[in-house]
This record gives sequence, structure tokens and C-alpha cells, in this order.
Amino acid sequence: MSQLLDVRDHFPQLKVQVRGKPLVYLDSGATSLKPIRVIEAVTKNLREGSANVHRGAHYLSDMATEQFEEVREKLRQFVGAESRSEIIFTHGTTESLNLLAYTLGRTIINEGDEILLSQMEHHSNIVPWQIMAEERRAIVRFIPVLEDGTLDQVAYEGLLSPRTKIVSLVHISNALGTLNPLREMFLRAKQLGAVCIADAAQSAPTLPLNVQDLACDFLIFSGHKMFAPTGVGVLYGRAEWLDRLPPYQSGGSMIREVREDGVDFLPPPQRFEAGTPPIAEVIGLGAALDFINDIGLNNILAHDKVMVELARHQIGRVPDLRWIGANATQHHALSFLLNGQHPSDVGAILDEQGIAVRTGHHCCQPLMRRFGIPGTVRASFSIYTSEADIEILVRGLRKAQELLS
Repeated sequence: MSQLLDVRDHFPQLKVQVRGKPLVYLDSGATSLKPIRVIEAVTKNLREGSANVHRGAHYLSDMATEQFEEVREKLRQFVGAESRSEIIFTHGTTESLNLLAYTLGRTIINEGDEILLSQMEHHSNIVPWQIMAEERRAIVRFIPVLEDGTLDQVAYEGLLSPRTKIVSLVHISNALGTLNPLREMFLRAKQLGAVCIADAAQSAPTLPLNVQDLACDFLIFSGHKMFAPTGVGVLYGRAEWLDRLPPYQSGGSMIREVREDGVDFLPPPQRFEAGTPPIAEVIGLGAALDFINDIGLNNILAHDKVMVELARHQIGRVPDLRWIGANATQHHALSFLLNGQHPSDVGAILDEQGIAVRTGHHCCQPLMRRFGIPGTVRASFSIYTSEADIEILVRGLRKAQELLS
């Protein structure tokens, strides 16, 4: 039994009915539900405090700037950064990765250099590197995934070489829930001088993060997977690297001086925050961080472990169910196939019962190709997931099995 706090009342969307049935939300890996605190913080900003940041000469702009920069400080503490200037606001994990591919590619990548990814990466941690590699005539290599859904560490050792300039890896797989040993992997890569990037989109809502402990040079995540609004993301970068990188976008707010014969840019983080940022969304992210801190990441992690173990046990009793990438490191996401049926058919039947899961390739087509499947059914959990949710999912799977057999 989970000993976790009763937090479901904080999430008004759980009161929604889907096709006449109570919502069972098991798609938190795609986006989390939003607590009342976050909804109210965004609403208050839009209703009472709408103003631009960093550029006004009036009270509302000063207040907006102060609130905006307070969130940057909260994030510094959240990830263990040394300075708030190492925290950059983006529109999400995808933009953060595009920023890094664009700027690092033009700074350190030359013909014949190698970028090392894994077969379990989300497309957002593959495609930007492929585009950059084609432009720079570099090579993208992939760490294989073993049958149990973990990375092949022997193969990783063999792939590392003096040509490896960037290692960019997911912390927790969005498709499998696998937790990768990034610290150990990054320390090995750093011995060869590689830049190390951690995609923490799935781990930030669940695990205590510390960029010093992870030994990463950059760490990225999205607000909307951790109870904040969509449209806001975070890029942490070590100061020595941010100082070396050119701007990703240009325009207002990121310049020191523009002349007819040239331009001088501001230092980080402003250099990477051109234009008007997502102000209300950042304030919502700040409220989400407060919510997480009040609950405690250790409590969130404990609840996650209970839900994963319960789901493994209960779902595993459904006949003719095939786990995809089952291993002991999994966090808040489990993938499976039912009775050889297409995952979309299973998902449609679950939806008729008010059960929200994700089906398909989860933006991880190389991973699906490795397992020889078109996709999976993925159930992903959060702090509002209950034991009753798991029981309803199991009943829904049994019904799907009956209808599709």
C-alpha cells in the first residue's frame, strides 16, 4: 500500500468524466495534470500582473521581472547549479536540444567528429543532432539497447573514442521508464573530453536532481511534465560552456549594444533568451516547483516505486501480455503489448472506459525498430496515480483482451 500523501484533491481535472466514466489518467509521461496552485498562479499573473520583463520603467514591469527572476533562483536550487546565470528559459526540452545542437555544432564539431546518442532517445534528442551532423559532416552513433531495456554498457565503451565530442543521453526513457546510469557514463566520456548532456524531461518530475552529481555539462527538462504549464522549459549549462556558445536566436533582450557596423551580445542567460519570454508560464513553473518542494521529491519517488511495483504485479497477471524492456530500474512508465494486438486498438478500448494511456512509438522509432514492433501501450504514473487506477487499468486490459481475441 502506498504511504503517500493524498494529493488528488489538488488536481481538478481528476473530477472530469470521460465517456460517462471517471477519468483514469495514466499518461503523465506525455504531460502531467496541473494542480490548483499552478492554475491560480498563472491566472493571477494574467489577470493582475501582465507586463513585460527586463525592459519596463514602471511598477508592473518591475514586479513581473522580480517574480520571473525568483523562478530562475528556484531552478538553480532545484538542479544544484552554482549560479542563476546558468539557468536559461526555453519553450521546452525540444527547443533546448535544438539550441544545443545549433550552438555546440558551430563551436566544437568538425568533419569526422562523432556525437553519441542511444537507441532509446526521444526524436527530439536525435533529429537536431542528425541535422547538425549533416551540416558539419560529423557522425551520429547509437548505443544499443539490450532486451531488458537497458543500455549496452560494453558497446558504449567500444563506441567512445577521441572522436567523441558530444554524448547526449536520456536520464529516464519516456518509452520504457529505464533509468540510465548517467553519472558513470558521463565520467567515462569526460575522460576523452566529451561534452555531456542529460535529457531530464522524465526524471525532473520524479527524482532529486543535482547537476554536479550527474557530472553533466548541460541538463534540460520541460515544465509541462512536472505540473507546470506547457510552453516553458529549462536549460542548465555550465558557465564555462555558456560563455563560449554563440546566440541561438537574435533580437530584443539579448544585446548589449547594436551599431550599424555590428552588435555586442549580453552574457548568459540573456544571450539565449531573445524576445519576450513565456512569462506567465515561468511563473506557473515557479508555483509547480513550490508544489513539488512542499510534497518532497523523496515522497514523490517513494510513491512512484510503489505504483511501478504494483502495476508490474497486477498488469503482469493479464494473460498473453508481453512486457517491452522490463528491468529493475524502471520509473513511472511501463510499456507492453497485449495478445499480439496493435497497441492503438488496445488504447481505443481503454479510452471507452475512461482510461487514458499512450499508444504508438512514443517518438522513439529507433527503439521500436530495435524491438521489432510498431509501438507499445504505455502506462505512466505520477503522484496522483492511485491503486484504484491500476486496478481499473487491469480490468480494462482484460476487457480489451476479450474483445480483441
